[in-house]
Amino acid sequence: MRKNQEPIAVIGAGSWGSALALVLADNNHEVRLWSHNEEQVKEINEFHTNKKYLPEIKLPGLITGYGSLPAALDGITNIILAVPTKAIREVIGKMREVLSGPITITHVSKGIEPDTLLRISEMIKEEMPADLLRDIVVLSGPSHAEEVSLRHPTTVTVSSENMAAAEKIQDLFINHNFRVYTNSDVIGVEIGGALKNIIALAAGITDGLGYGDNAKAALITRGLAEIARLGTKMGANPLTFAGLAGIGDLIVTCTSVHSRNWRAGNMLGKGKSLDEVLDSMGMVVEGVRTTKAAFQLAKKYEVKMPIATALYDVLFNGKDAKAAADVLMSRGKTHEMEDLVNILEERNE
Repeated sequence: MRKNQEPIAVIGAGSWGSALALVLADNNHEVRLWSHNEEQVKEINEFHTNKKYLPEIKLPGLITGYGSLPAALDGITNIILAVPTKAIREVIGKMREVLSGPITITHVSKGIEPDTLLRISEMIKEEMPADLLRDIVVLSGPSHAEEVSLRHPTTVTVSSENMAAAEKIQDLFINHNFRVYTNSDVIGVEIGGALKNIIALAAGITDGLGYGDNAKAALITRGLAEIARLGTKMGANPLTFAGLAGIGDLIVTCTSVHSRNWRAGNMLGKGKSLDEVLDSMGMVVEGVRTTKAAFQLAKKYEVKMPIATALYDVLFNGKDAKAAADVLMSRGKTHEMEDLVNILEERNE
């Protein structure tokens, strides 16, 4: 048992925020788990459960639910930001009104803002005054909340422009169930985490269409090529996409029923409309908004992203899912290693 550590605020009591709160509590930290839902806060404090998001899981006593943001952030220097991408600006806006000193924000969401095309760390920098922001850290990797909450072995990576800050967060989270690596490539870690949701939606569609494992393996492989192609153009290290935030997260999100993006795609493949899918999910499907952002990024950086483009047509232009898959299979001939060669040539220029 570690000695009692500093209090940490987790902002967002969904499945991922709650699972990370559990990891921190296991490491003997006092955790303030903030939610805008008073009934959820009451349940956490009275019953030590969060049944909507983590059924059957008993939360440790070191986790306290907070409905008041000023109270949750009082005296806090480390904040874990676990809200959907679309809520980042609103929540940061509320936080800056009550903070009294500089804090480190570790964001654990995976998305890109459409239209502005900003990564989450860039959104945080825009919204949080420099005098209140010490460091930004990104935590990402193959990590379903359901398995983390069961204390199943999990590995993730943390990244920051200040590696001392990344190592501090590594120390906060790491234990014998939850292994944490560091990576200095913030752009690559954020892009890998965001874009894998697009490929997971597409993988769910191919499963919903009944196309089998061969199609999904091809989709994952070529999807990784698209992610690396765009990410490298944006300044990422291509090696990052061979790690936890790249292929690791891509595999788990494309192959597991825990993945809400895969589940959403699976329903689309079985003929449900996007509105029907989103209504039935009950949780945010980050890949939908990210598909729009990726489509815009591909145009901005003049990068070919056929899978993202096909998915964009399905989600936003009403294209039939099977027809979109057929278009992908009928593309012109190319060399499999062409992407890798182009990436290496661009890195050496």
